[in-house]
Amino acid sequence: MFDDEGRGRRRPGPPGWPAAVPPPGAEGWEHRAASWLLDLCPPEYRAQPVLVRHPVVLARLAHHHVAAQAQAHRRAVATLRADLDGAVAPGVVERALTALDHEQARLLAAVRGVRLLEEALRGRRHVPRL
Repeated sequence: MFDDEGRGRRRPGPPGWPAAVPPPGAEGWEHRAASWLLDLCPPEYRAQPVLVRHPVVLARLAHHHVAAQAQAHRRAVATLRADLDGAVAPGVVERALTALDHEQARLLAAVRGVRLLEEALRGRRHVPRL
């Protein structure tokens, strides 16, 4: 893999690997993974020592949390026009749907990143395909 400027530096992990997390085996990668996962979860999770000490548990819970967000997002997109019919000025719903498109992209990246981190935390290593 190459960096965006083609200089030949390897990006960490497979496509979709969170940029803020070094690859498995790098010093401190599990701590950085836990930090990234905590950023996706409710803030109260930071006060739970078991979640902070066991990143694989945190990854599983982050998976459920992000999946629930994605489901709620899909429902909001599907119902927004009907839910707000006559409640907002013309064009507001369309602009809101555009904003939700950006959120969908973020959620899809988060779902993939959480899955990849959980696999790595469980010991699975990515082997690049040629």
